[in-house]
Amino acid sequence: MYPNLLDQKSREVVEFSSEYILMSVLHNLLQGECNPDLRLLSCSILAPQCEKDKIVKPCRHVCENLRKNCLPAFDTIDMAWPYFLDCDRFFAGEEEGCFDPLAKLRGEPEFAEEDLLAEVPTTLLQFTYHSYSKMVNVLKKTASKCSHIARTYSIGRSFEGRDLFVIEFSTNPGHHKLLKPEFKYIGNMHGNEVVGKELLIYLAQYLCSEYLLGNPRIQTLINNTRIHLLPSLNPDGYELAAEEGAGYNGWINGRQTAQNLDLNRNFPDLTSEAYNRARLRWARTDHIPIPESYWEGKVAPETKAVMKWMRAIPFVLSASLHGGELVVTYPYDFSRHPLEEKMYSPTPDEKMFRLLAKTYANAHPVISDKSEARCGGNFVKRGGIINGAQWYSFTGGMADFNYLHTNCFEITLELGCEKFPLEEELYSAWQENKESLLSFMEMVHRGIKGIVSDKFGNPIKNARISVKGIRHDVITAADGDYWRLLPSGTYIISAHAIGYSKVMKRVTLPAKMKRAGRVNFVLRSLDAWPKNFRRGPMEDIYERYDPLEHFDPHAQHAPTEERRQPTRHSEKPWWWSYFSSLGQHKPLWLLKQR
Repeated sequence: MYPNLLDQKSREVVEFSSEYILMSVLHNLLQGECNPDLRLLSCSILAPQCEKDKIVKPCRHVCENLRKNCLPAFDTIDMAWPYFLDCDRFFAGEEEGCFDPLAKLRGEPEFAEEDLLAEVPTTLLQFTYHSYSKMVNVLKKTASKCSHIARTYSIGRSFEGRDLFVIEFSTNPGHHKLLKPEFKYIGNMHGNEVVGKELLIYLAQYLCSEYLLGNPRIQTLINNTRIHLLPSLNPDGYELAAEEGAGYNGWINGRQTAQNLDLNRNFPDLTSEAYNRARLRWARTDHIPIPESYWEGKVAPETKAVMKWMRAIPFVLSASLHGGELVVTYPYDFSRHPLEEKMYSPTPDEKMFRLLAKTYANAHPVISDKSEARCGGNFVKRGGIINGAQWYSFTGGMADFNYLHTNCFEITLELGCEKFPLEEELYSAWQENKESLLSFMEMVHRGIKGIVSDKFGNPIKNARISVKGIRHDVITAADGDYWRLLPSGTYIISAHAIGYSKVMKRVTLPAKMKRAGRVNFVLRSLDAWPKNFRRGPMEDIYERYDPLEHFDPHAQHAPTEERRQPTRHSEKPWWWSYFSSLGQHKPLWLLKQR
């Protein structure tokens, strides 16, 4: 019916309007946020529903809910909320006979089918590839379905502005719980290695559905662990790789970021520093600070986002999902001798890393297969695992950085010789990796955990937990809690912090122990500690050594001339060019008042 609610009198007028153009480009502007909800809501204004020659307005409460959820996305790109989505002006209350334009959207098959089959002990998954917007949509719907145990959040943005979305599972989403270990999976670090990305999307749906279905294993895992899944660390690269399609992608296209950076070579090289320090008897080879020289090179915004993420959450265990081979690798990834391309270079926690790698490999039916004719046959005699540097050496890797800068132990999963397989192979990939993914997550509960406090019960942050014979300490989190991954055996464990006496305990971990042993420490304050004593490197180690919190990966690439003399065009937001065809009729109502 014309005129519509904006008093536009024909379809031609509508299609040449700034409101219509905004709806056409909003998907790209918001990087998948709030779509298709916003477009459907806008269509209910531009092309209103009519009954008996009367316009029926959409419901006000639908607009209000969507505005609440979507306004942050508009704020992110510095865009004002569209005037024609004014909830009070163009929308009606339920008592006025309004309609819900999103009703059918909320009844999509993913939820309707699962609700009908709620009593069936299975999880329905669609084994398809997900574009960026589809991935975001699935993650948000999954979090909504399991809102009491899940949430989505972004750790930052890619170079082209796509959010790096994480879905979290925990009994208290968004908050660290004392003594509950933090776990993460990261997929799609190389944009053309796509199986890991899809597996994490499937895993998120599986965890949600199985928890609701009462699966005791999944409920135990989520009730006792805080799990973070980042399906795509390189969404820009994935979109480039996906243009060629599955089965046709080469080994290079889409591997790197939009900046042409390999993320798994972009982290600080702390391994060389660890080797240098190892020669000095008393030098620390853990929690090594980021060298200032690192910030002089190109640092990808994706890399910075992950490093800040590691700082914000005390991760214990992690894995990065890759493709191109069929093997599990573990640190160090950089050779002890820089000129040796294939040199066995173990960490002080070699036994634990081998146990972690074997846990994933042994549960994987193809990696554990003894046939040398299969993909990845070169690793059969090694049990499907290998020290990273012994396979091939490279610097700037994420796994080494996790181990040397934080408490986190990370391994690398190479999940198939094809980087971008055909869609029909995704079901097999899920079946082969599902048990391994679950078993590896459960390994976060191996070793010991506890709280370090003073005699008054006050937690001690940054206290060191040392294991005799293993030259690698972990430090306590803000609440004084810690986790130390260890294989079975007998150990001498000590806790010490600046200004406190050292406490030592003897601990035995049985071979069949699957829950972390509780080992608390109460440290006595040293009253005679000099007031002018200079703090050591384990106190505020992050804040003192690098500019991570303030470093802007985009700033270093902006031309200096443009920064000195901003043009008239640069005063407008970057998205203003989308409306260049409108001439003098550009939507000034989208500009925030400055």
